[in-house]
Amino acid sequence: MVLEQDLSLVNKVNRLLRWGHWFTFFNVLLALPVTLSFFLADPLPPDAAGWIYLVLNWLGHTAFICLLFFIVTIFPVSLIFPSQRHVRGVAALLASCGLVVLIFDAYVYHSLGYHAGSASWEQTVDLLRQQVVTNLRNFILITASVGLLLLAIELLCSNFCWKKIERLKRSGIGAPALFVLLGSFISSHLLHIWADATEVSSITRQDNTLPLSYPATARTVLNRYQIISTPSTDAQQLSWLQQATTIPQPVHLSCSAAPQAAPLDVWLVEQLSAEQLQLLQLQNFKTLPQHLAPRDTTLALTNLLHAQLAQMPLTQAPDWFKQLPAGYLQIDADSHWQQQLPWLATQKPAQAAVRIHLQQDQSLLTAVLKQRSADQQLLVIELAGKGERFALGPAQIFFHWPALRQQRYNQVSQHLDLMPTLLGYAGCYNQQAWVGENWLASSQNARLNVIGNEIYAFRKDKMLLVQADGQYSVWSAGTFVPLEQKPDLPLLTDALNRLAIAATAR
Repeated sequence: MVLEQDLSLVNKVNRLLRWGHWFTFFNVLLALPVTLSFFLADPLPPDAAGWIYLVLNWLGHTAFICLLFFIVTIFPVSLIFPSQRHVRGVAALLASCGLVVLIFDAYVYHSLGYHAGSASWEQTVDLLRQQVVTNLRNFILITASVGLLLLAIELLCSNFCWKKIERLKRSGIGAPALFVLLGSFISSHLLHIWADATEVSSITRQDNTLPLSYPATARTVLNRYQIISTPSTDAQQLSWLQQATTIPQPVHLSCSAAPQAAPLDVWLVEQLSAEQLQLLQLQNFKTLPQHLAPRDTTLALTNLLHAQLAQMPLTQAPDWFKQLPAGYLQIDADSHWQQQLPWLATQKPAQAAVRIHLQQDQSLLTAVLKQRSADQQLLVIELAGKGERFALGPAQIFFHWPALRQQRYNQVSQHLDLMPTLLGYAGCYNQQAWVGENWLASSQNARLNVIGNEIYAFRKDKMLLVQADGQYSVWSAGTFVPLEQKPDLPLLTDALNRLAIAATAR
């Protein structure tokens, strides 16, 4: 009697396991369209090797994800209490939740460029919050509809596999399906080992496309944005990094009918004197504590006046200057600066909401600080950054500007931000996205600068420095103290998306 009960229990568990295998197979078929969408979020491979790997990785890794989910969730449930009805229902519910999570991760990957996880939970929560705030009704309706539809499909699959288990066994599709999926999984890994050894970028750039795949690295991210050059890369095709540093971002200004802003004076000086620093402190000027600028004066002026990463000739007028109507922004320059920036001589004298002063005579700024009225708005910036360790260095910036003071700015600021901020304050906006930030409409987006082959990414007090070959280091942006941290790949991806926006805008 005891033996018969044991055999009955073994038969139940055995049948549940066979049912679980078929249930997992049908879930692989359900997951394939979702995992395919991950590849559609990235540029498709340019060669046959990339396409072969894509197909093999798609089939093999999708099967691996579903099998792993079965082993971690459904298999233990079937062993703990092998009740046929309960296990099938619980399995359908768990599988539905798993597909919902996979769909959500695909949405995050399409929106942000990386997977949801511990390293990106802040960005993921922010993305989810935006959807809830802007489309709460649609969000609830779509989420509930998709969840219920998946649950219904999973229940049908669960019951079908249980009732037709013998017919499925006799159908003869089990062995071929196992051969295709297992063969794809093994072949994709072997192909990846070959590609990693021979630097086939069309394969290695897919490392982190699917969830639970190869761990992402700084080199993977750079490869994805075609920044790392490999033998298989078309020599005639510019990488994102080359485009950012050689091709200017387009500017298409759109200005309000008339400037409404109160006058603002901006002084650009090579270096503040001790007397000027004392006057600024005595008059309670505020500072941006983490303001960084290129140490090279020419590049610093390019960042300031052109708001570009590209090394622009200083003798060439910025695009925004050519499009700017009178009365919004004026640059007051002496003969020394007009020789270096000859396009300034084409200006017609006019009253403007924002006036930038380029004067070699430092006594003029000192006189302004001594004579200024209490309500006069003033912004003082040093031209170039200081320091020896990096191509970027701290530059002092002081302001008496209520609009900026209200922002309580706590992010890293750069020279790239100045023109977007001043033009926005005057009432002019670029129809394309600037590389820099408007301080008066600040966001938590990652900041970016590119100098030579060095990529600088910033968020809050963290600076990620990445070389074009994938070498990286993490620093404090405020103190330049090295931080013993892994690379913040969501930060790097967010920063490089600024290059992608600039490049696609062309």
